[in-house]
Amino acid sequence: MSATRAALPPKEQLDEQGGRPVDRRHGSTLLRHLAVVLAAGLLLVAVSYSVEPFRNFQLATVAAYLCATAGLTVLTGLNGQLSLGHGALMATGAYTVALCQTAFADRGMTGGWLLPLSLAAAIVSTVAVGAVVGVAAARLRGPYLAGVTLAVAVVVPALAVTFDGVFNGEQGLSVPVEPPPLSLGPYFPYERWQLWVTGAATLLALLLLANLIRSRYGRTFRAVRDDEVAARLAGIHVARTQVLAFVVSAATAGLGGALLAVLAQSVSPGAFSLTLSLFLLMAVVIGGLGRLTGALWGAVLLVALPDLTHSVTEMLTLSPAVAQRLEGNLPLAIFGLTLIVVMIAAPGGVQGLLSRLGRALLARRPTRRS
Repeated sequence: MSATRAALPPKEQLDEQGGRPVDRRHGSTLLRHLAVVLAAGLLLVAVSYSVEPFRNFQLATVAAYLCATAGLTVLTGLNGQLSLGHGALMATGAYTVALCQTAFADRGMTGGWLLPLSLAAAIVSTVAVGAVVGVAAARLRGPYLAGVTLAVAVVVPALAVTFDGVFNGEQGLSVPVEPPPLSLGPYFPYERWQLWVTGAATLLALLLLANLIRSRYGRTFRAVRDDEVAARLAGIHVARTQVLAFVVSAATAGLGGALLAVLAQSVSPGAFSLTLSLFLLMAVVIGGLGRLTGALWGAVLLVALPDLTHSVTEMLTLSPAVAQRLEGNLPLAIFGLTLIVVMIAAPGGVQGLLSRLGRALLARRPTRRS
């Protein structure tokens, strides 16, 4: 066995028990991802001290949306499944965290462990919904798959209105959230604490997704996306892989919805309409499908778009009724126009364009002569 191990490359030496190749790069990839997450966390803390409270709230909202866009880019970009119902999955997580926090408050329970427990419950409930939808989606292709997820996007918010005794109808539910810990000081800004909480949850989700993408599960996702017949011949269970991808994406969408509910301290059906599902899909396409950095660009666009539309309507001299109607429809028009421009100029999205520019700059760098 020692002679065999010596004959193999260091990254593909045989495991002494199973006799299978061991990829030594997995450990180094995990360490690299941990280093990136820690650096991003330190940067986030530093930025939270240097910007005003409203910007902290905006960054926290970007982090919440990033959970949803990252999961959707794994589902659509890596596994090839089109979903128009991620807004409904976010609503599932949001209502779950609202019900849990309200139940804790009614019982007079306090403690820093309650919010993580509510977030975990939101993930579990969304995973259950995602598993049911994923099993149905694994049997469908093309427009039929899009139709099923579209129905989910319409039905789930409608349930909140139908069962108004539990979900309080259109008014929605409040989300009681405890103030920052006293150890941070009596005057610690609440928006900074929100950014820390959402940033920590999002960075943990991104760390898990990044390692999943680089693992054998990520390779099976891409194999099923590229050619289902070839993947099946290679021994991959296609339906099981598609359900797994949907469940992972649903978990991150539920976490994103729960974080949004915590930030707004309320949840209502209007916040998770079909428009949100369309925005999420367009955001990941514009940012760059199949790349977590592309999901980041998409999340930034989701937060920046309302401010942009408000600024545009303020620049125009319009009556209040026309301005309100324009502000309600302008985001979708801007998203659609941006999507057309990106698909023509940069089919790989914003991240793909930046990657091409980076490679072009490196190619133009003069090489040293020996």
